[in-house]
Amino acid sequence: MTKIRLLIFFLAGSLFLTSCAAGRKEPLRIALSSATRNYENWIHRADSTVVTIDFDKMPIDSALHLLESCDGLLLTGGEDVVPAYYGKAADSSRCETNPARDSLEFALIRKAMEDKMPVLGICRGQQILNVAMGGTLVVDIPSDRPSGISHRCEDYTKCFHHVNLDKSSGLYEICKADTGWVTTNHHQAVENLAPSLRAVAWSADSIIEAIEYSSRQGKPFLQAVQWHPERMASDNPLSMPLIKAFLESSRKR
Repeated sequence: MTKIRLLIFFLAGSLFLTSCAAGRKEPLRIALSSATRNYENWIHRADSTVVTIDFDKMPIDSALHLLESCDGLLLTGGEDVVPAYYGKAADSSRCETNPARDSLEFALIRKAMEDKMPVLGICRGQQILNVAMGGTLVVDIPSDRPSGISHRCEDYTKCFHHVNLDKSSGLYEICKADTGWVTTNHHQAVENLAPSLRAVAWSADSIIEAIEYSSRQGKPFLQAVQWHPERMASDNPLSMPLIKAFLESSRKR
């Protein structure tokens, strides 16, 4: 009888451990500040099991509650950040803004950082991340920083330029490339960096193309790029390695 009880106890324990293990293997949940098919496809090319959640137009309280169930935050491209947030209210007429989206994303960024959640920013995502952390933006590149490089074209699918990466950066460790060809679609850019950030990639006209923590030691994953890796070929080193590193950091969390 004792042996039977021990066997039952052993089997029950095994089932419990199996259940716990299964729980740990649940799909990653990635929050997208505003989802599009390009971003979702990019994520699923890296890991088809990831659950993506679109936070666009969600009430802030509901969004912050839902973010607690997510493993990583992806800040996507879109409208200009309201210039008043970085001390340039007089330039508002040169921008196309979405104040409600700004408010939501500022709240998401604060929450993600409090919870030490991995954060990846793309295009606008890089810009609002810099502003949220205390930096400023170039309001309009063609007017304020004119050069021979086109950062935005009438047909964004045909807009490309080279970028150069800092070989001491976390971005370089991820991409294993010190230069590359990227697709671009923006008229604003990081100007003054937030105190805790540093630039780690530039275009030939010195526009900041990527940022990360100045000191990465003990910090959660934080990378942001000005280009659009979600629109680039899977074999481009400045595309898939970036999303895979973000997902891996989210999985470890």
